[in-house]
Amino acid sequence: MRDLLKNPIWKNLELGYSIPESIHAVSVALPTWNDVINYEEKNQECMNLLKSIYPRFGLNPIVKRLCEKIKKENYYNNTSIWPYPNESIAFKAKKYIDRNTSEQFSLIEKRDNIALLITEKEGSIYAKYFWQHTGLGISSRAAAIELGLEDCPPKSYVNECSQRIKNRISKSTKINSNDIHLTSSGMSALHTSLEIIYKLFPAKPTLQIGFPYVDVLKLPMNIFHGAKLITEENCVDIELEIKRINPSALIIELPSNPMLKCVNIKKIAKIAKKLNIPLIVDDTIGSNLNINSPEHADIVFTSLTKIFSGSGDILAGSLILNPKSKWIDQFRNALNEINLPTLSDGDTVYLEKVSRDVNQRVFEQNKACLELKKRLETHSEIKNIFHPENCPNFNSLLTSDGGYGCLLSFELNGGLNKAKKFYDSLKVSKGPSLGTKFTLVCPYVLLAHYDELDWAESFGIPSHLIRVSVGLEDQDQLWKSFSEALNNF
Repeated sequence: MRDLLKNPIWKNLELGYSIPESIHAVSVALPTWNDVINYEEKNQECMNLLKSIYPRFGLNPIVKRLCEKIKKENYYNNTSIWPYPNESIAFKAKKYIDRNTSEQFSLIEKRDNIALLITEKEGSIYAKYFWQHTGLGISSRAAAIELGLEDCPPKSYVNECSQRIKNRISKSTKINSNDIHLTSSGMSALHTSLEIIYKLFPAKPTLQIGFPYVDVLKLPMNIFHGAKLITEENCVDIELEIKRINPSALIIELPSNPMLKCVNIKKIAKIAKKLNIPLIVDDTIGSNLNINSPEHADIVFTSLTKIFSGSGDILAGSLILNPKSKWIDQFRNALNEINLPTLSDGDTVYLEKVSRDVNQRVFEQNKACLELKKRLETHSEIKNIFHPENCPNFNSLLTSDGGYGCLLSFELNGGLNKAKKFYDSLKVSKGPSLGTKFTLVCPYVLLAHYDELDWAESFGIPSHLIRVSVGLEDQDQLWKSFSEALNNF
């Protein structure tokens, strides 16, 4: 594979390249600002060049190949196929489609190792929503095994790898591995969290506090019973606001994406406990190696796709039930009634391998990101820089040897025009996702909120914001790439 630490993917002619160069890649090269716009507007010329896509936002090429094979063999004309790991999960997708359409636009066909959700017309639109928001679909490695492109690992070795991964998470969180569950994605971990909540609490909207990652808000909003959003800045009295909304659960990201701010979770956790409202935390960006995420939460979910794997070519997640939660016995019982969207066998073995260096890697990336932040904030072209070091609430959650993670965002003087020129001339890998061993840059707000830029702006988040996930490159060489782009005006 191409060494992206020394040979990043940034050239105009590399539009659509997989990042990394793997059939399982979760990022795709968008070298210019116009490429990002064309990607968001589904420009056909741009879309035809894509060799990969984030697996929830579309079908990975291997999954697509599996679907096309099934279509050809079964003469499924004018239909869409959505493969799921089992019939129970496929039925959840069908139930969602049937709830939102007036006619029968979907059916399930059981295969040996997978279940196919087959849709047409309006059903396909809702099938895509469910696929994106929940992350419950079949993985590219499971599809590769189904196609005979990869071998299925022995079950005994899969179980061994699964336990090793749980032990790694257990060591950093101090949570017994029995309460740590590996899932098919970070979003499927949140989906399972909400299934648990709604077995115990009334079917009311959730409340997200702090600016959200797009699908962390849209999953409860569109798939379950609705979602409300507030920020501490727009609340005179946050306890009164929580009482007024009276949600089924609170959801908090540590920190928020892309502004990298933390809410006062210690205060909010006390309010939640007092009001008997469960608190769900997403620590994907902060990382449980840096912050004590379960301390104030009842449930913690994490996208292991990102920092934990560091590889950029796997979709995975984890769900942690806090044994100190007042509802722990009820949570465990509820989980036993749910068909947990477990990590596939091939992904389990691969995740165990790539996460062996997670401790060392996270701390190296903490330092590298902090160093880049300090260099950027002294540059005359930088207007604002956003990084967890600047957030007192994040600092209060740090473990004894924790750091600030691999992510920062910044705004340039000169706004949109300067941002475009900077991005187009930057010689590092450019595309969505984060947490990889190699640096990855994107105009995040455009990618996440293209159809709601005014809404994002209302929260003080400019559309021309640049987000940087800092990797393990030589720091002087990385700074050279940034400084050359900054001085290229």
